[in-house]
Amino acid sequence: MTTLDTAASATTGGPALAQERRLVTAIPGPRSQELLDRKAAAVAAGVGHTAPIAAVAAGGGVVVDADGNSLIDLGSGIAVTSVGNAHPKVVEAVQRQAASFTHTCFMVSPYEGYVAVAEALNRLTPGDFPKKSALFNSGAEAVENAVKIARKATGRQAVVAFDHAYHGRTNLTMALTAKSMPYKSGFGPFASEVYRAPMSYPYRDGLTGPEAAARALSVIEKQVGADNLAAVIIEPIQGEGGFIVPAEGFLPAISEWCTANGVVLIADEVQSGFARTGAMFASEHFGLVPDLVTTAKGIAGGLPLAAVTGRAEIMDAAHVGGLGGTYGGNPIACAAALASIDAFETEGFVERAAELGEIMLGRMRALQAEDPRVGDVRGLGAMVAIELVDPATQAPAPALAGAVAKRCIAEGVVVLTCGTYGNVLRFLPPLSIGDDLLHEGLDVVAAALAAEVAA
Repeated sequence: MTTLDTAASATTGGPALAQERRLVTAIPGPRSQELLDRKAAAVAAGVGHTAPIAAVAAGGGVVVDADGNSLIDLGSGIAVTSVGNAHPKVVEAVQRQAASFTHTCFMVSPYEGYVAVAEALNRLTPGDFPKKSALFNSGAEAVENAVKIARKATGRQAVVAFDHAYHGRTNLTMALTAKSMPYKSGFGPFASEVYRAPMSYPYRDGLTGPEAAARALSVIEKQVGADNLAAVIIEPIQGEGGFIVPAEGFLPAISEWCTANGVVLIADEVQSGFARTGAMFASEHFGLVPDLVTTAKGIAGGLPLAAVTGRAEIMDAAHVGGLGGTYGGNPIACAAALASIDAFETEGFVERAAELGEIMLGRMRALQAEDPRVGDVRGLGAMVAIELVDPATQAPAPALAGAVAKRCIAEGVVVLTCGTYGNVLRFLPPLSIGDDLLHEGLDVVAAALAAEVAA
């Protein structure tokens, strides 16, 4: 048994973990460093990591490493473990399903779990009309299939994405993604017939929603043309791009134009979906009813699963055999998704996300009032960010954001960065985190930002 195994066997996952920030060693500790050394020798250099720890257990609002350090988790594995790591319902469902069968391939021998997840998604996603779903493995795969479906349904090829967008790391989704480093640089050529329109970015463009929409639609009409356009894909709240919340009226105007021109509107809810924003889907905050919705991340409590859900007549456009994949809708992942959806609907996680958002927005706005380097505070529910800037010019301050995040991790709080300019700190705590632990984590963030003044 390795030292990592020994450490893991001494810890219990799920809510039984002590909900505390605890630093036993410097980070990384010796056992974590052992794993990091093995990683450097065995894993491709392109696979990076944010926190230099060897995780052995997680639950509630903490992640425990191999050295016994307990870190407050403000990242949720990038909005994945929203119901909390090792949620009891998810654990039990996974164990039960694994004991029955682990795989048949749904395209060979269908099973109830896949159908039940599709039924749940058809019921939960925005829109009161007949829907169908197809299941995949990752958010990027879901986005790629949504584009395939839209192209087949419309007989058109062009796709429009937006500035600051992130949609994945496959060839097509890299083309849709706006940020070069680290996602695109050196990996081209990319898929063709992908175009980009300006996004509503209230902090930086100063436009109203209708003004920003008119600007975007002018670009689309001039550079692409509605007759050539299969789909417009947009994140209702942008994720990797910096948690950008569009100005009121922007998304409805884009949606109305798509409907009027027979263009499929795809909402990428991979990061913003499943209670994260204080609604089951972020689209609900804006009265947005997409034609297709892509989901992943929070859908299955940490297991790999993704989906495209949308209008039945559009979803049915693809010919038999045109959609699928060997592992898509794996039975264990489906079991985890059904358990997670049950938890979302019966354990108050939507309401809890809203409560957490009030705490985070309140704390960050107070910080903004004291520190002019906090240029913007934004977000909905438990999807909150601060944009760090040069107070004299409002220019992005990526070095500051990176230094603050690094200092937070050293002090036992996992904080992630994002943004086209790399200057945004994003907060995505598990919805199972307690108020006291969240406040303590935000205390560390505030102290880390203050310490960078002294530095």
